[in-house]
Amino acid sequence: MECQKIKLVNRKEKNMIQITTIEQLLAKPICMMTGEEFTLLLQNSEKVTAKVPAEVVPEKHYEYGIEGLAKVFGCSVPTANRIKKSGIIDAAIAQVGRKIVVDAELALTLAKEAGTIKINKKWGKR
Repeated sequence: MECQKIKLVNRKEKNMIQITTIEQLLAKPICMMTGEEFTLLLQNSEKVTAKVPAEVVPEKHYEYGIEGLAKVFGCSVPTANRIKKSGIIDAAIAQVGRKIVVDAELALTLAKEAGTIKINKKWGKR
């Protein structure tokens, strides 16, 4: 980030000029700022934040338990249990004891790549 200098004129004495950087204004408490300093800080902060693009992180969709897996594939619970035991979607499943967490998108992708699991279009992900 560049160090931008801002000229602030003291209203009491017209001949006194104070040079302040944005970093100095950011470090100064708002209650100690003059109105002019505050408005300059706001104007310059908009320029600085406009340069930084926001990253878009896609949210993952998780389902829980055998019922959740059945919901993802649009099948019955016994069929979902067979799919889980087949090992095709093991990379999409995290299991600790009896708790099962399924990454829905990864499970569907792995099933499509394997080609052995038919995904029910009627039910699918809701």
